[in-house]
Amino acid sequence: MHAVASLLVALVGLIHVYILVLEMFWWTAPKGRKAFGLTPEFAEASKVLAANQGLYNGFLAAGLFWGLLRADVPTQGFFLGCVFVAGLYGAATASRKILFIQSLPAALAGLALALA
Repeated sequence: MHAVASLLVALVGLIHVYILVLEMFWWTAPKGRKAFGLTPEFAEASKVLAANQGLYNGFLAAGLFWGLLRADVPTQGFFLGCVFVAGLYGAATASRKILFIQSLPAALAGLALALA
């Protein structure tokens, strides 16, 4: 079960690296606009805010990978909790799909971590 938990934690980290790329580098590109349903005008006007948001997603990924490298279960649990709460907030304020993209994977990884 430990390998499954580590794999799920790594998957959540990789999801957040991808979100970082979308928000920091592809926000105004067709792929970024499509992912977030943005008009070119809104994407251009909000790209600095999106880059900041992407950086925070990168910090979440870094914390998860740091916890994995150190085999530090409490650190992994802490960052999974942060991802879970961020997903809940995003689902409540921006898009319900964030619940399934962030919160659900974090909850599954957290459950696997608790059972390992």
